[in-house]
Amino acid sequence: MIFTTYWFIAFSVFVVAVYRLLPRPSWRLGFLGLGCLVFHAHFAGPAGMAPIIALMIVTYFAGLSRRRGACLAAMALSVFALCFYKYVFFIIAQAVGPWAPDTARQLADQARSIMPGAPPLGISFFAFEFVHYLYEVRNGGEPIRNPLKFLLFSIFFPSLVAGPIKRYRQFIPALEESSRTYNAAFLGEGLFRIATGFVKKVVIADNLNVWIDATQPEFASLSIATRWVFLCAVGARILMDFSGYSDIAIGVARLLGITLPENFNWPYLARSIQDFWQRWHISLSLWIRDYVYIPLGGNRHGVPRRIANGLLAFALCGLWHGPAWHFVAWGLYHGLGLTISSGYSRIPAVGTFFTRVFAREPLVALALTQVFVLCGWLLFFYPIHDALRMAGQLFGL
Repeated sequence: MIFTTYWFIAFSVFVVAVYRLLPRPSWRLGFLGLGCLVFHAHFAGPAGMAPIIALMIVTYFAGLSRRRGACLAAMALSVFALCFYKYVFFIIAQAVGPWAPDTARQLADQARSIMPGAPPLGISFFAFEFVHYLYEVRNGGEPIRNPLKFLLFSIFFPSLVAGPIKRYRQFIPALEESSRTYNAAFLGEGLFRIATGFVKKVVIADNLNVWIDATQPEFASLSIATRWVFLCAVGARILMDFSGYSDIAIGVARLLGITLPENFNWPYLARSIQDFWQRWHISLSLWIRDYVYIPLGGNRHGVPRRIANGLLAFALCGLWHGPAWHFVAWGLYHGLGLTISSGYSRIPAVGTFFTRVFAREPLVALALTQVFVLCGWLLFFYPIHDALRMAGQLFGL
């Protein structure tokens, strides 16, 4: 991972030091913009940078125009770029492969010939942030007129790889403030978050990963208690891994004097599925809510429509993590869980009973929520048939 390379550490130290030493705000922003371009070029390469630069230019001018057609076209282009670079082979394999294998191979070869060896660095974050920006501008937000500030919003290097997903109305004022003033407390805060992130990622997540990889092939032969220990380790690994990256990103930004949004808030203390999604990958869940669920109609058109909107939003949330059906299944699993969690209280007698139990015994609600979440990680990490088999073995089936 990029954050744990010596190059990233040395680069971050150099950029933060020079940024703080430069005497003028305009020089600081200019230097930071140059640093972000160098970072992107180093890890993405020319082939990976080209599509992102094209999207940046289109998004910038569409936002300036504030015209409905231009903004919608630019949003569609960002979504198309995300689908093409990240999902084209999955789409071809699933939509064309079963009916015309030869055509599918030809289409895949053509797609492979016009794209870099891997999807452009951070394409998921670029697409989501550009869609957010254009949507907000179309709904009355002031566009970013300064091209340097738009570039910094687009390719701010601490959040480029693993988020959090930024909102431009919060980021731009923080960026401007950081270029003018600096609080010495930011240094301690930033270093603490970075150290926390490295401990989570390198010390905890990486070591858990070694044990999980060694244990998983023997899962069926383990005792039921050890299978649950394995599942808890899987849940701890993804939290420590992902929140560790977020901590490092937030910490480096803090060294620059910029506050990025929090991404995790003790999610394994959640007492309901709603509570979990208010604590887990917060920037993504809020994005899905604001730019998928609510535009689809949210909960404004009756229960069947609300359920359909929630399932579609969570299916997209799952697919965002990667081009595979088990991610979609994980998203639908959480969408269904959220539907049940948010609606069970309306069921006569049963709803009243469980509402009283959870109010009187909050540990019961906590335990049920975490069992649901932990079992869901099987769908996230393993093919669907393997995940279902392992889930059954957790209960001795």
